[in-house]
Amino acid sequence: MKLLISNAQVCDIQSPFHGKICDILVSGGVIEQITVSAKKAIDLETKGLKQLNAKGLLLFPGLFDMRADFCDPGNEHKETLQSGAKLALAGGFTDVAVLPSTIPARDSKIGIDYVVKQSNNLPINLYPYGCLSQNRDGEEMAELYDMKLAGAIGFTDGNRPIANSGLLLRTLLYNKIFNGLALVMADDANISAGGIMHEGETSMVLGLKGIPSLSEEIMIQRDIELVKYSEGRLHFSAITTKGSVDIIRKAKKQGLKVTADVAFANLCFADTNLLDYDANFKLVPPLRSKADQKALWDGVQDGTIDAIVSNHLPQNKENKEVEFEYAQPGMISLQVLLPILLANKPASVELSSVITALSAGPRNLLELPKIIIEKGAVASLTLFNSNKSWVFNNNLSKSENTPFIQQKIQGAIAHVVCKNALYNN
Repeated sequence: MKLLISNAQVCDIQSPFHGKICDILVSGGVIEQITVSAKKAIDLETKGLKQLNAKGLLLFPGLFDMRADFCDPGNEHKETLQSGAKLALAGGFTDVAVLPSTIPARDSKIGIDYVVKQSNNLPINLYPYGCLSQNRDGEEMAELYDMKLAGAIGFTDGNRPIANSGLLLRTLLYNKIFNGLALVMADDANISAGGIMHEGETSMVLGLKGIPSLSEEIMIQRDIELVKYSEGRLHFSAITTKGSVDIIRKAKKQGLKVTADVAFANLCFADTNLLDYDANFKLVPPLRSKADQKALWDGVQDGTIDAIVSNHLPQNKENKEVEFEYAQPGMISLQVLLPILLANKPASVELSSVITALSAGPRNLLELPKIIIEKGAVASLTLFNSNKSWVFNNNLSKSENTPFIQQKIQGAIAHVVCKNALYNN
């Protein structure tokens, strides 16, 4: 494919063209030329050339979601790799890392091979995580090295925390041999057991058992001590509290090899969204207080938090349309993540910080090739129209556990360039 994108405003702090209106010539999946618009015309060979006038559009490196559950294999009625890739593309994502929370659990190279082979036939790139423990049971280490060789980009038990300190320590030490990455969700189940939502004023008003911030923070502190001892590296998935941000910020200043991400919903919503018992806001990890929400945004702005993730977790209607206490946690979000996120972004947080956390941040911490808007780079691009308003009535997921269906949304993905193809929304 040969494509000329003209008059696009670049938003990529890695790029020398950041903040400028540019013309970009894409050829064979690579940025062949890039110039500031109206300064110097790009020499064109018009035969077979597609032209896209991107006036008024923002141009980002292709968005990367490093935490999504596509339920495949085992729960294909909720989502499949194919349906997940389709809705991710509609949401502007060119790359998605998929959790190993499958049936059977993805704890061997066979499961990794499955995702890698399927990805070759999809419009976006899928990257598989392997299980950290066998069958995600939290007892014995899985076949990490074999999975790494097969294409696993990291190891996690998904929403299951690693209670066994010895297991995590052994994993950190073993990963050092081949530069593997462990990703953990911090939660002390002995503290959070039976909790339905964040422990605070709202849980008291609703009369629901809460999950205290301590259950997350005490595990993060424990895990950081294990990182110190092992001199390994560890990623904290979907952190939710101000205390967690503070602990991780301090650890980074000490030079420890720790990184973190935050789920989209925890930036956009708080526990007060549960006042109407809307099960779509019943999540794992839970929505926290507005003070926690502000601290998470501050962490994105100052780089303490490396990535923003969808935490896409499909649920069928039978799991959500029940009494709130019995509803299963989770929300689908990939298709509308960027416009909803930007609509809730505080003025103090720069757009470039959000885009970095959705593109360069995940790629850097997963040690994948950089995607930069510059000459010679891979053309993995997302174009966004901040002026367009639309109604979310074309849900592409196989599940419907989202509060956004039929809502009016400001801002829309306009085009995506991925795998040497142009997709129009």
